[in-house]
Amino acid sequence: MQGRHKDLEVWKKSINFVVKIYEITGRFPENEKYGIIAQLRRAAVSIPSNIAEGAARKTRAEYIQFLYIARGSINEIDTQIEIVKRLNYINEEKYTEVINLLDEISRLVNGLIKSLKVVKS
Repeated sequence: MQGRHKDLEVWKKSINFVVKIYEITGRFPENEKYGIIAQLRRAAVSIPSNIAEGAARKTRAEYIQFLYIARGSINEIDTQIEIVKRLNYINEEKYTEVINLLDEISRLVNGLIKSLKVVKS
């Protein structure tokens, strides 16, 4: 495929999202360092990483597969953010901010998948 992941809006937004997750989790209790902090950060980093890796693949099918993996990470984060909200590690405002960003990235990933599935004639 193209390999120009840095030109993709979804990649740029997902990189910004990773930074936001690192900022938010930096305020979590120290005892969560190897728990929910590590889980959230890993899942967040997975999104732009899989977009980039998919863009470097040779076929559309491979690219789409990596986008599905990114979509899986989005769903992991959605679940993890719900957990940290219930643990009162984030307030309602932060929760809404993160979920809104995540929803936007999800829509962009889904749009990219759809565009790659379109058969060019």
